[in-house]
Amino acid sequence: MNLSFVLRSSVSLIGFLALLMSSFNYAFLAAETTSDSQGLRVTVDPATGDYSIGQLGSASDVLQASVAAMVDGRWLRARDYPKHSITESTASDDLGTALEWTVRHSGLAGAPELLCILHSYTDRPFGDIQVHVLNSSRQTIHIEAIRPIEATQGKILDLGGPVASDRVLSDSFSEDRPAIKIHDLGDEGEMHLAVGSQLLYNRQSHVSFFVGALTSNRFLTVSRLHVGRSSGAPQIQAFEVDSTGTTELTKEESLKQSPAEDQIELNLPVASGAGLDSERLFFGVSGDYHSQLESYGSLIRVLHQARISSPAPMGWWSWTAHYFGLNEGTALTNARWLAQHLKSLGYQFFHIDEGYQYARGEYTTPDSTLFPNGMATLERKVRGEGLIPGLWTAPFQVADRSWVYENHRDWLVHNAKGEPIRIGQVDGKDRLFVIDTTNPDAQEYLRKTYSTLVNDWNIGYVKLDFMEDTAVEGFFYRPNTTALEAQRIGLQIIRQAVGEQVLLDKDGSPMLNAVGIVDTGRISLDTGHSFEATKDAAPGVAARYYMNRNFFVSDPDAFCVSTQTVTDQPWHGGKVPLSLDEAKASIALSAVAAGMYEIGDDLPALGADSERLALVQNQDLIEMAKLGRASTPLDLMSYSPEDYQPSSFWVAEDNRQGMLTIFNWTDKPLTRSIEFSSLGLPHSNQHRISDVFDGKAVATPNPGSFVVDLPPRSARVLKIVRAGVPARPPVIKVEHMPDMKTGAAATFRAQPASSNDVVVSYRWSFGDGVTLEGREVSHAYTKPGTYQVTVTATGLGDLSTEERFRLPVSGSVPTRFVPTEKRRYRSSQ
Repeated sequence: MNLSFVLRSSVSLIGFLALLMSSFNYAFLAAETTSDSQGLRVTVDPATGDYSIGQLGSASDVLQASVAAMVDGRWLRARDYPKHSITESTASDDLGTALEWTVRHSGLAGAPELLCILHSYTDRPFGDIQVHVLNSSRQTIHIEAIRPIEATQGKILDLGGPVASDRVLSDSFSEDRPAIKIHDLGDEGEMHLAVGSQLLYNRQSHVSFFVGALTSNRFLTVSRLHVGRSSGAPQIQAFEVDSTGTTELTKEESLKQSPAEDQIELNLPVASGAGLDSERLFFGVSGDYHSQLESYGSLIRVLHQARISSPAPMGWWSWTAHYFGLNEGTALTNARWLAQHLKSLGYQFFHIDEGYQYARGEYTTPDSTLFPNGMATLERKVRGEGLIPGLWTAPFQVADRSWVYENHRDWLVHNAKGEPIRIGQVDGKDRLFVIDTTNPDAQEYLRKTYSTLVNDWNIGYVKLDFMEDTAVEGFFYRPNTTALEAQRIGLQIIRQAVGEQVLLDKDGSPMLNAVGIVDTGRISLDTGHSFEATKDAAPGVAARYYMNRNFFVSDPDAFCVSTQTVTDQPWHGGKVPLSLDEAKASIALSAVAAGMYEIGDDLPALGADSERLALVQNQDLIEMAKLGRASTPLDLMSYSPEDYQPSSFWVAEDNRQGMLTIFNWTDKPLTRSIEFSSLGLPHSNQHRISDVFDGKAVATPNPGSFVVDLPPRSARVLKIVRAGVPARPPVIKVEHMPDMKTGAAATFRAQPASSNDVVVSYRWSFGDGVTLEGREVSHAYTKPGTYQVTVTATGLGDLSTEERFRLPVSGSVPTRFVPTEKRRYRSSQ
């Protein structure tokens, strides 16, 4: 029997077909089954189990692929199996309702079965795929990798335009390993390697294909786009996405100089009757790659319960200001200067970076040469200035001078010989190793370390650095633990130790692995006192714009605007002072990221230059950071070759105004013509444009566009305001208890009344002399009475509104000794 049909997104039709098919053996059907999902077309071939992905309205597929797994040292491919059976159903999960295929590849003697679970969502333009390896043999097998996507024949990422017009965005192992770049197809050599996600875009057809990891349970997601040449032109030869170990990446980074016995390939045993899942992959084909990236980001936020509610941390950090030379005196001077001159603008975080500690892996032992009175005393003084102390750590690195290495090498990740795995050196000196986060004693050491930092040193923000270097496969206390599992175990221990209120900043790990545990996350290379540092950091800020407040609050690294140079730090420090235009580019890059907003200059030196200090005090840029909406890189995949990289960013702050930021990455002046339609705006007679840095108006003689002149190595930030629309303070909604009891803390919340109401900050006055800031606060009253509570919401342009309500408080705080009401505190850690 030959039965041809097309499945549409209809539950009733699917149910009817399920009944109809129940009497047939799917393995013998020659027909293809297809799902259409808001522009996405997915087809499964029952004859081979292969699947194809395309775009509605196009007769051609973008990708034809299959699945595979590396088992006991050899690749098992779906086409190697004699039997391919398909089961269809509908499924509902956090992503929505989907048509689900389960494709079972079986019948290969001595080999496990491969099960491919494929979803095409009925109301969203994307799908997902996961592979389950089922050990149906009688012996234990060992799995090195599982491959949900393998494309070696047929259509391989055919986007409907000339292959020479393809451009590739490959995310990297961490924010800077390797440095993220956007490449034209073929200019990266024979392979475009990505970790976590990969985007391919054709500049002629404007069609894009995106794949990204939805989970990071055990494996690293690695994509490889293989490119060859035909008559001198690049051609895609193969595409594969693996769930695998980290060794392929760490061999090029922290394990590059390590012996072969330390470069351990992941090898996971699977017992008879048991199975192992790949990570779950998101995929989509679209004519709007920005929408693809933003949809992916929003799914990550939901699936991983991302911690994104904290305000953008604003403040100062020590690294580019003083590097390893920060000491007790210079630290306290900078803290006092920050408190006296910038705290009122929102700069409250005081972040001491590397150099304070005796050795990596020993963070509660300060260097007494630099900090003779210890860190606890200094941080109490920082708190006394009304600042929030922050501190750098590399949580899973252990130097050979540290207490752990000298006393407990059994707490370290080791190789098959039982020797600690070495992962490089600090500046060519201290040798580095990896703490085993599955070892109970090492776990207790982590708890004690971070509890001391928070409870004894009063730290309110902790940076977690170099996690990609320590994400090595090896032998752990808990057998068969992967590198990413160990990293998450360690991060969860740290989160438990510091509590919910302390901010954790991911610096140096795969982007997805820390989501749901950390509050902020680095998205770019280190910056510094040079225009080259800003230019090199910009692709990461652009490419990961969609992660802001989806994965975490973005950390674009500090901006530097002073004329400071640090000659013994040639890349970070800069050999010559930044020009004013170069300084504007540095701070503008932080503003478009709309996340962490940190100053990287020595503050007294910065304060001596009023023109540079004005950049840090610029209210429009501060509002961009506080608002927390990352600017969209308009030319992320379509930038002109002469621009080198994305250079135009846009954010609509409300229905009245938006910010356009344009960078000139070149060494020559440029003139840009900006079409209002490219910003989604009507003609110029309805808008006023001004330069944020100097306040000067930008002329708009042409109703459809305007012209912007940019000096070499510079940035301009333009405020575009709708003419005739008056500025107004935001309207808010307030949530609170109708009444309270004395001594009992209650939670108070406020939020914008609508999407057109933009709030930069909230301030609560409780009528008893106490004021707090934040969207959500907690307060308790000490006396009964009726209190008037005032909530002040400040929007753009410093316009504010107030909401008042009266709150009855009854009862009294008991003062008598009642032993029967005493309860022992028991920590949840």
